[in-house]
Amino acid sequence: MSRFWKIVLLVVAVLVVAFIGMRMLGGGKPKGEAGKPAAAAGRGGGEERNAGPVPVTVVEAARQDVPVYASALGTVAAMNTVTVSPQVGGQLISLNFKEGQEVKKGDLLAQIDPRTLQASYDEAAAAKRQNQAQLATARSNFQRSNSPEYRQYVAKTDLDTQRNQVAQYESAVAANEASMRAAQVQLQYTRVTAPISGIAGIRAVDAGNVVSAGTALVTLTQIHPIHVVFNLPERQLPDVRQAQQAGPVTIAALDRNDSHVLTDGGRLDVVDNQISSDSGTFRARAVFDNADNLLWPGQFVNVRMQLRTIAGGVVIPTQAVMRGPDGEYVYIVKPDNTVAMQTVKSGVEVGDSNVQITEGLKGGERVVSEGQFRLKPGSKVTALKPGETPAPPTDAELKAAAQQQGGGGRRGGGPR
Repeated sequence: MSRFWKIVLLVVAVLVVAFIGMRMLGGGKPKGEAGKPAAAAGRGGGEERNAGPVPVTVVEAARQDVPVYASALGTVAAMNTVTVSPQVGGQLISLNFKEGQEVKKGDLLAQIDPRTLQASYDEAAAAKRQNQAQLATARSNFQRSNSPEYRQYVAKTDLDTQRNQVAQYESAVAANEASMRAAQVQLQYTRVTAPISGIAGIRAVDAGNVVSAGTALVTLTQIHPIHVVFNLPERQLPDVRQAQQAGPVTIAALDRNDSHVLTDGGRLDVVDNQISSDSGTFRARAVFDNADNLLWPGQFVNVRMQLRTIAGGVVIPTQAVMRGPDGEYVYIVKPDNTVAMQTVKSGVEVGDSNVQITEGLKGGERVVSEGQFRLKPGSKVTALKPGETPAPPTDAELKAAAQQQGGGGRRGGGPR
């Protein structure tokens, strides 16, 4: 075979392989199917126009009393904290408490060996009795010498000496009595008692050790009642002062996650007399009875203080409020089951899931709380039954809603 025909056959083989490859990659798809995407694209606008009502969750804007709170992070502090120390030294004979035990004021906590101080007391008592005997003799001698029968036989200087001896022994007896009282006080100090009612901490020394005056034995903390100290921004000071003038200010203590109320029986005790120039905050202190021991010194809690109550405020779910380029808005369902966009202004949060509306709603309006991302003004909607929720929006719907509203979205958290 000549070289020419070899080249021709090679070209034909390449063309055949290329044709088969195109058929396998879709080149052989029927013509009717090839036109489907265009047809589907052409029907998109019509399907959107002819789509059925959008399922949404609808709630009624309610009127109710709205409590206004100030919130802050607080620290629990004991009402009183006392480090118990002996006032005299000696060997520690016993510790009469258990660590963590609740003790009452006056309970015996520790006993120090009293023998040395008891001996000092007995010595002072013996000296008093001795001086009292000498005083009695001196008085008898003076009275006899100063009597009418003997006065003429006693020199004046001797009479003065006897008088001075009486005064001397009287002073000695008084000094002995003072020594006895001092020894009695020191003897009482060997019984270390609780100066306050509270919880005993971990002991600092064991029985059997020799302690001196001032040695720390244990720390007592009073937790009934108990304090919570917290800081608030200075802009809230007028509201706090106004609330104080209106009556007792109630306070609740919540856990660190702000999800569970530990106790709600607190009241505002005192507001500090100055504002910190560094942080722009002022300190305040609440007091709780703490009968259930739910608050513990050093614990962090969230403080919620009620400042006032707004009567008849309009309240809707927080998630019903959307944000757009012109501010906050909601979708209102009209009588014909179409929606209209209503600009609103939100106020304080009500609980964990609702918000007060200060402008834009009067109460009684039907507001869309779920399913807003599929809506636009004039959209037809159908209200779901209680317990039903619309399907979550797709990424495309979220993107379209953001473009339509200029990058808006759901309302976030606001002031409580």
